[in-house]
Amino acid sequence: MRRTGPALRFVFVGVVIVLALSALVARLWIVQIAHGAEYTAKTGSTSRVTVRIPAVRGEILDRNGIPLVQNRASFDVDFYLPDMVSAYRRTHNNQVPKVRYRGTVRNMPKDMEEADVARIVSEQIIPRLEELGVAQDYNAKRLQIHFRNKSEIPFNYMQDLDFEKMAVLSENNLGLPGVSVTKKPVRQYVYGSLAAHLLGYVGAPNNLEKLPDINKYKFYEPDTEGKAQIELFMNEYLKGTAGVKILQRDAKGQIMRNDVEIVEPKQGDNVYLTIDARIQYIAEKALRAVGRGAAVVIDPNNGDVLAMASVPSYDPNKFIPSIAAKDWIELNKDETNPMLNRAISAYAPGSTYKVPIGLAGLRAGVGDKTFTCSGGVTYGNKYMMCWVTQKHLPPHGTLRLPDALKYSCNAFFYQYGNAAGIDNIVAMGNMLGLGQKSGLPLSGEMAGVLPGPDYLAQVSPNERWSSGYTANTSIGQGMVLASPIQMAMIAATVANGGTCYYPRLIDKVVAQDGKVVLQEPARVRTDLIKDGGLTREQIEKVRLGMDKVVNEGGGTAGKARIKGVEVAGKTGTAQFWRNGVKDNHTWFICFAPYEAPKYAVCVLVQGAQSGGGVAAPIAAKILEDTFALEKTPEAPAEPPAPDAAPTPPPPPLVAWLDPAVGNFNHVDSVDFGRDIPAATTVTADQDTGTGDNTSGGGQESQVAAAPSVRDEADEGGRVRNRQNAKPSGLEKFFNFFRGGDKKKKESNPSPNRSR
Repeated sequence: MRRTGPALRFVFVGVVIVLALSALVARLWIVQIAHGAEYTAKTGSTSRVTVRIPAVRGEILDRNGIPLVQNRASFDVDFYLPDMVSAYRRTHNNQVPKVRYRGTVRNMPKDMEEADVARIVSEQIIPRLEELGVAQDYNAKRLQIHFRNKSEIPFNYMQDLDFEKMAVLSENNLGLPGVSVTKKPVRQYVYGSLAAHLLGYVGAPNNLEKLPDINKYKFYEPDTEGKAQIELFMNEYLKGTAGVKILQRDAKGQIMRNDVEIVEPKQGDNVYLTIDARIQYIAEKALRAVGRGAAVVIDPNNGDVLAMASVPSYDPNKFIPSIAAKDWIELNKDETNPMLNRAISAYAPGSTYKVPIGLAGLRAGVGDKTFTCSGGVTYGNKYMMCWVTQKHLPPHGTLRLPDALKYSCNAFFYQYGNAAGIDNIVAMGNMLGLGQKSGLPLSGEMAGVLPGPDYLAQVSPNERWSSGYTANTSIGQGMVLASPIQMAMIAATVANGGTCYYPRLIDKVVAQDGKVVLQEPARVRTDLIKDGGLTREQIEKVRLGMDKVVNEGGGTAGKARIKGVEVAGKTGTAQFWRNGVKDNHTWFICFAPYEAPKYAVCVLVQGAQSGGGVAAPIAAKILEDTFALEKTPEAPAEPPAPDAAPTPPPPPLVAWLDPAVGNFNHVDSVDFGRDIPAATTVTADQDTGTGDNTSGGGQESQVAAAPSVRDEADEGGRVRNRQNAKPSGLEKFFNFFRGGDKKKKESNPSPNRSR
């Protein structure tokens, strides 16, 4: 056989190589030239980005299911800063501008550098937004720091887009890498400032970079979290479960609009409060007769908080999605302190404290004793006056407990308190929850002060407790401090005959499928009969005294009377000076009806003349309007005449409330124009404090947690050359019906004002 020569083999190998190279070139031509765009698109679509979707918070509702806090959609413009840097590299030969900064490595300072993302945004992003007329000022320094510390979290450039900006952004292909319009759930406080001091507010989490699941996603949209009050304390139930969406990224690194995959977030549980929104509205409206104060309404049969109001107030919607830094500073600089919940702050209670003193004396067995008022009592080298001496009136004479409460005789209670003994006073105070927090799920509650020898030893080790201290304590002055919620619970305890409940604010928590996941039962703190050694007959002496205060001539709260309802109560006025100006704390606690009580109320007013002249009328207004809710409107006996004036609509049961504005005006009296039933003698309140008030201004709750505060724009983030936006199709459509497009005739105001 003839052998194949080496030359032929070389030719064969060469042909194979040429054919292989030709096939490779042909394939490359098909992939890169003929179908290049198609394959490029396919390659881009395979790049996926995982983004965390924030959870939707549960709602907060009143006891009847009226929503107080819901959610709404906010459309925001977010900057995905790492994507912006990557896109800049691709279009600038893998180069990015750098900025140097002083950092730390292993706790040692070090000069470092990073991408100048603020410059990239200013040069690459803002001009296009200016062209569309939607650019707004921002804080460039904060943007750079955000990139340094929290690059996986989108930078929130613009919040809560209005209709015009949404129209522009939806109709134009931005062509901007790293810019996304995102729909986010945000809080909506349905009735404005109504119950703001109870509901609280939300904000961005602290230490975002330390969130436990932050490394699971390419980009992380954090949840808002409760910062104060119910939003904070019930956050674990309200917060819900986050979702996730997987986005497409094209060959240029730009986020595509369509989601590849999405797992929807789960809404949190709904929290039902014991609050009755109708009574809350009534209390807040009545309390606006004064500049500073608080009101609490309790169901004495179970301790439910039906209303808790404080003025001045604030609108938590102003914090949503965020509040400007200057507005937050102004709110906190307001000397009337709108953020303060006065209902859980502690103040000298004045003569309302004579109610627990009365109970302490009953426990000590001195409830049936008489004591004589001759104008005052001397303890040591100090003469302690009754208020009648201060007003140059005759002394009260010999009294028993019910009439001593009616006249609010200081001289009686100086002696009565000392007869009871400070140990019994402290013991009764502990049983009623004085000097301790109530346990409500509210931020900044103050415990108050239940003074006695042990407390004095803590604050003034060189002082010794004396009968003078006991006398001063017995009229609710000296070191005594109590909060409106504490005094309301005392009124409720007397009302129901001796059962002291813990106040209850949370009724239940219900999941979105209707399952009850938490039910808060009523809880008894103390039964004064079983645990305190009192009898119903003894407690009735205090109830009778409170009834006399309102309904008999010479009582100090005649302005608290209501037609058809028997009210029992106790006034109080504690002396206080603010910056050298008299600023008394005036009180009224009460319950109604006298038989089978339904409501117990406490009203505190700062800067007023007296409890009977100011606080009592407010409490009566609250009770009167609350009892009116129980009445069914009667149909008219005859149809109205054809020319009769139309019947005005009834007032709303619950409505939007703007924030109550505080002031330091002195309040002499309050009159709602009510028709007050007359007694034998209508006596103006004369319950004026005469003791020494060493408690200062009291203990006022402070809410330290800030909501999401939006930094002011800096020089690097100011948009200088704003241009008028070209009208979108939707704008043109609406402009046609507004009378034509006037933009050609007159310049528009800039659409880029900071919100």
